[in-house]
Amino acid sequence: MTRLLAQALRGGWEDLGRRLSIVDGAEAWSGSMLLDRAEAIGAALASENLSADEPAIVLLSNRAADFAAFLAVWERGGVVVPVHRSSPPPVLDQLLAITGSRFLVDGLGEDRWPPAASTIDAVSRRSTVLVLSPPPPSAPDPLLRDAAVVVFTSGSTGQPKGVVLSHRALHRKLANNADILAFDHQARTQLVLQITFSFGLWLSLLTVTRGATLLLKQKFVLDDILGSLAEDDITRTAWVPTMLRTLVAARDEPAVERQLAAIRRKRRLHHLYTGGEVYSASLAAAVAEALPHTGVFNIFGLTETGTSDFVLRPEDILVHPGTIGRPAPDVAFRIVDQDNRPVPPGAAGELQIRTATMMTGYLGRPDLTRAAFADGYFRTGDLARQQAGVVEVVGRAKEVISRGGNKVYPQEVEQALQTHPDIAAALATGVPDERLGERIHVAVVLKAGRAVDAAALLAWTAQRLDKFKLPDAIHLLGALPVGRTGKTDRGVLRTLALEGRLG
Repeated sequence: MTRLLAQALRGGWEDLGRRLSIVDGAEAWSGSMLLDRAEAIGAALASENLSADEPAIVLLSNRAADFAAFLAVWERGGVVVPVHRSSPPPVLDQLLAITGSRFLVDGLGEDRWPPAASTIDAVSRRSTVLVLSPPPPSAPDPLLRDAAVVVFTSGSTGQPKGVVLSHRALHRKLANNADILAFDHQARTQLVLQITFSFGLWLSLLTVTRGATLLLKQKFVLDDILGSLAEDDITRTAWVPTMLRTLVAARDEPAVERQLAAIRRKRRLHHLYTGGEVYSASLAAAVAEALPHTGVFNIFGLTETGTSDFVLRPEDILVHPGTIGRPAPDVAFRIVDQDNRPVPPGAAGELQIRTATMMTGYLGRPDLTRAAFADGYFRTGDLARQQAGVVEVVGRAKEVISRGGNKVYPQEVEQALQTHPDIAAALATGVPDERLGERIHVAVVLKAGRAVDAAALLAWTAQRLDKFKLPDAIHLLGALPVGRTGKTDRGVLRTLALEGRLG
């Protein structure tokens, strides 16, 4: 089976040869250097008998060698499972169990492994590959046939869901995005978003497979990011709205305004991509004032549909603020009621999407895969309406929290807290926030006679959840908020938090 993304990556780097491909801090990687690193990783995988369609967890943190690891796994027929290097041990253990992977791959080539690896039995250790024991109990899931990646998203039951995307689907999405986003070979892309998430993944792959230059950032530090935009001749970057709100809030600082002035004078930053939540009218206006020569694309999509399903283009940003724009190529959609019947024009209903770049399914969860579709359309759980030729998302049917562009299910936060020996119950909800979109508030009830403070609970949770899922506020209560039926009610908790009545 042809591995389309492997061909695209190798072809791009072979064309570049000794010319620059990726800048990783002080290190500049040429196409040839990346190919050499991929060959070394691939040799280790081959010697350990990575089989066709076998999943391999690849540890990532926006480093150049991460992309060499992608190529090595794909050229050996494997499937990349991207996981951040900083993920706590329980997260890594859980993903190993779900995927049945017997490989950990670290393209940095260092003879050390993250803390979680020390708790795992290994049958072989190489500089870039750790082979685990025992081997997986059964053959790979049929969904992994010709799969490129398994991207994990939060699950509504608190368990992460492995979204399987094929080479064909992801390769086609990259081609579509290249057309939509006016992507050219001379682009210099600044990557702040993590490549463990879909947005950062496709943007970085689009850059390196098209022979453009990728400048990697490991974290968002406003001064550093603006300095790079001003000094490194960046032509495009991608920020989630939380980052944009941070910029807007800091505009009165003299140092920030000087950096923005330098960016405006150079006029090199042609495009800025954002997504993850609705791009509000006020934020759009503020960003347009700060960066008047930069075209902003607001991108809406889901991991399950390959992302980038709708695009609000620069010419529409101020005309249709607060909407998600128009459908991308290969995307059909419908807005329906609870019986999957189309709603009248202008009415709100569930947004459902059908696309050629759809996921193959949820790894190991045929029940969830079946439930996710209706008549071939993916059920987004978002409430939307269509008017004036564009689509507007007006709410969420699901209870997912959108914090800083990341989607977090409250049950996942609750389950992590409820593993604490002093906690009897926990209830999480999202509370609107100007900068982050939403903040995560959790009500906690302690077991009788127990005493623990919120700071200690947060530290406990930090060992069990990724950083973006950590609560922003933990409220110790005598009982969880309930609604009229007597059941625990997230809406009531949200209202109490908004009104400042949680202490």
